[in-house]
Amino acid sequence: MESNDYQIRLEKPEDYRAVEHLVREAFWNVYRPGCSEHYVIHVLRDDPAFVPELDFVMEQNGRLIGQNMFMKTIIEADGGRTVDVLTMGPIGIAPGLQRKGYGKILLDYSLEQAAALGFGAVLFEGNIAFYGNSGFDYASKFGIRYHDLPEDADASFFLCKELIPGYLDSVTGVYQTPSGYYVDDADVEAFDKDFPEKEKLKLPGQIF
Repeated sequence: MESNDYQIRLEKPEDYRAVEHLVREAFWNVYRPGCSEHYVIHVLRDDPAFVPELDFVMEQNGRLIGQNMFMKTIIEADGGRTVDVLTMGPIGIAPGLQRKGYGKILLDYSLEQAAALGFGAVLFEGNIAFYGNSGFDYASKFGIRYHDLPEDADASFFLCKELIPGYLDSVTGVYQTPSGYYVDDADVEAFDKDFPEKEKLKLPGQIF
């Protein structure tokens, strides 16, 4: 991969449909039969928590090959205050280019831009084997709990990265996922009818 092999820029309205196609291809049959991520992105762009200054696409030879986006959310701290943080994703890379380094490049660039805008921390659900390479750690090490998760449940999927060192010092509390991430299956199905038909498969490793 050459250093000039790609370009990262902000998403434009004229990119929306192509990005939704990209995300659909990237997530199809990964976490569930079919996927909902392309509809989630469609909905999140109109959510008040959406951060348009952190809505990125990656291009290669004029073709969209990746995307990432961020949303504002909060930690409800145990002391009663709220702490502003970001959440991220879905982040997707075109299937034929996955595991070639593009995802980490896009992720690291996105995090640098979020830090430059003054945001203090990013929390989200992901695989530590990948995201740990970009400085994420288990959110439990920061004293942050995932909402609605029993205390004895496995929270290894819940990750955190401080963008401002020490931002979460002395903060313990509960992270709240923005409501825009919760979509109705019927709405997903209706939205998906406008895309080319693809077979939904139940595969090992899916979580839904």
